[in-house]
Amino acid sequence: EFKLIGPSGTEEYNRSAVTLSCGLSPEISAVNMEIRWFKETDCVCVYKNREVTEGRGYRGRVSLFTQELERGNVSLQLKDCTRSDLGDYLCQVTDGDRTEEITVMMAWKLKKEECCEEFRQKLRKALGGQVVLPDDWETTAEVIRETGRKVLGVSSGRRKEDKETWWWNEEVQDSIQRKRLAKRKWDMNRTEENRQEYKELQRRVKREVSKAKQKAYDELYTRLDTREGEKDLYRLARQRDRDGKDVQQVRAIKDRDGRVLTSEESVQRRWKEYFEELMNEENEKEKRVEEVNSVEQKVDKIRKDEVRKALKRMKSGKAVGPDDIPVEVWKCLGEAAVEFLASLFNRVLESERMPEEWRRSVLVPIFKNKGDVQSCSNYRGIKLMSHTMKLWERVVEARLRKVVEICEQQYGFMPRKSTTDVIFALRILMEKYRDGQRELHCVFVDLEKAYDRVPREELWYCMRKSGVAEKYVRVVQDMYERSRTVVRCAVGQTEAFKVEVGLHQGSALSPFLFAIVMDQLSEEVRQESPWTMMFADDIVICSESREQVEENLERWRFALERRGMKVSRSKTEYMCVNEREGSGTVRLQGEEVKKVQEFKYLGSTVQSNGECGKEVKKQVQAGWNGWRKVSGVLCDRKISARIKGKVYRTVVRPAMLYGLETVSLRKRQESELEVAELKMLRFSLGVTRLDRIRNEYIRGTAHVGRLGDKVRETRLRWFGHVQRRESEYIGRRMMDMELPGRRQRGRPKRRYMDGINEDMKLVGASVEDAEDRDRWREMIR
Repeated sequence: EFKLIGPSGTEEYNRSAVTLSCGLSPEISAVNMEIRWFKETDCVCVYKNREVTEGRGYRGRVSLFTQELERGNVSLQLKDCTRSDLGDYLCQVTDGDRTEEITVMMAWKLKKEECCEEFRQKLRKALGGQVVLPDDWETTAEVIRETGRKVLGVSSGRRKEDKETWWWNEEVQDSIQRKRLAKRKWDMNRTEENRQEYKELQRRVKREVSKAKQKAYDELYTRLDTREGEKDLYRLARQRDRDGKDVQQVRAIKDRDGRVLTSEESVQRRWKEYFEELMNEENEKEKRVEEVNSVEQKVDKIRKDEVRKALKRMKSGKAVGPDDIPVEVWKCLGEAAVEFLASLFNRVLESERMPEEWRRSVLVPIFKNKGDVQSCSNYRGIKLMSHTMKLWERVVEARLRKVVEICEQQYGFMPRKSTTDVIFALRILMEKYRDGQRELHCVFVDLEKAYDRVPREELWYCMRKSGVAEKYVRVVQDMYERSRTVVRCAVGQTEAFKVEVGLHQGSALSPFLFAIVMDQLSEEVRQESPWTMMFADDIVICSESREQVEENLERWRFALERRGMKVSRSKTEYMCVNEREGSGTVRLQGEEVKKVQEFKYLGSTVQSNGECGKEVKKQVQAGWNGWRKVSGVLCDRKISARIKGKVYRTVVRPAMLYGLETVSLRKRQESELEVAELKMLRFSLGVTRLDRIRNEYIRGTAHVGRLGDKVRETRLRWFGHVQRRESEYIGRRMMDMELPGRRQRGRPKRRYMDGINEDMKLVGASVEDAEDRDRWREMIR
């Protein structure tokens, strides 16, 4: 007997109550069929009471079988067919319509002017010939969605798995359809004539597919060699990188006890459980006793130029939120969109209530590329939010930045500041202490789940204490009120759940709100730069004595943890520059902080001896990692050397050169980088050293200059930038710093300015030339 286990896992449906349709016959009675062969996801069903050949029957993917119960006509899906100990065949049955298909508007078509114009005309027609959009958001959003889907079309928003059919055309489709009909005809009536017809159509399909592929690839390579096809080039590189991976999607995940979950329902439950706990769990904190006065002041209305600036800062081609209205729509509508958005934002500002649709978001887990790929903790959740809400956030952010002054120790997401500023200041500081033979103690503080653990009450308090008008505080509170999200994973979409703790990952406003919180919480414990430097939640504390840095670390811990943040005991690390024997280690609440000789800070490796040898090796590895990601294009013999050189210069080289403008390389280290680069270029051009082709020819063919010259150019460009900055700038202060002490005996250690002086001598420049930016740029190239 063949039994079906119901969706609940307990109720069983008898075989006689099921009608099974294979797509090969209008209807096959389940009572008269049995399974003769089963392997993995394929099964063969044959009639019981007909004279048939062994193994002959109807074969198809189990997941494609459609089961319909006679009672209630409920659609079910059949999967996991196994045989029990008693000899019965058991199949797991799930609801056929358990997940609805996700569709998104194909906004990329709006890049074409004719599509953009058609969209505007159809929208104007949908609005009754008016150019002005309706006042209320719900009506406008629905009209835009309907018009966009009609004009632009929709897609599933997902890439096709295990199938590369971009070359598909109508001839191939017709041939395959005729082959399928011939196969069905042969299955129903197995004569030699039907068999020969099917085999001939099979051969014809292979020829058509081969011809279609060749034609599509010829057109692709012709297009890639043009300026218009450059974007397709990078898209092709990403696609080939994905195709080359053993596992493109992780459909199985581990539960909190380490057991692997495979069923779709259990995987979805696990993702929801993990993120719901992460985004609704607060660390312990003290209750605030002190009050802060709110700033009650009148705020100006949102102006059109503010909306234009926010719209200009929004990038196109980004994933949309649940409302399915991309920013490209507003850019296409031009001034009509600016007027509507300004009016909409003013209503939101006045009422302090944004549309309910903006409160929903979709959370996508992104693997951090380290650790167990089946562990939820190794994924970062990024929220896909409404693009219109992001525009609203950018308008509010621009106003808050004019009011709030963030401390100079914060370098993250601040204008005219970057990771290079912090890396350069730290390297020069370490160099000065190394040359003066004095100890420098550094603690790199890591916060656990920093964005996800910010208490909302602390955020409101810090905003008020920073002088933010109460109107804006209530507006930001409204952004976080009643927010709900769903997790979109490889096996589908989970149920929605509330988000009541932390900042929105993927929000345009969150980085600045986090900077406000860190600014207020560290007000009493931070020191001036470079003794305290922060890049968002990456903090480095420096001091001349171990006892002092330990005391400062404890003060930071107390200031942060009493307000709901938590210092990570496992990831916070300590490093001592120019260490003497017996200098000891640092403790945090009685526990020893891990002591290291090197630390990767903001993507650049700093060493306790002030050298950069480890950094060079890691940059070479970073270059190879970047090369492998685009090797699908770089190793394609049909792509021209000029195009390969462009891909190399824009993808691989920046990865190799990151942070090297802040160090002075030795000849040997520079040679390491050049050797690695030439290996990559030779691989890309299909040339080996046995071909005895000179390096100059390789570089000329790929249109790639010497790496040493590029390193020199980036180093001099950065030096000129530092020289033109104001005297209070951290980089200038570090370079002008003088410490008591003498350099050690023997050959002097190489300093940053040694490399700069050699570079300037080589290009015939002086320090004074750096004041003129245009002249300096011409000289260093």
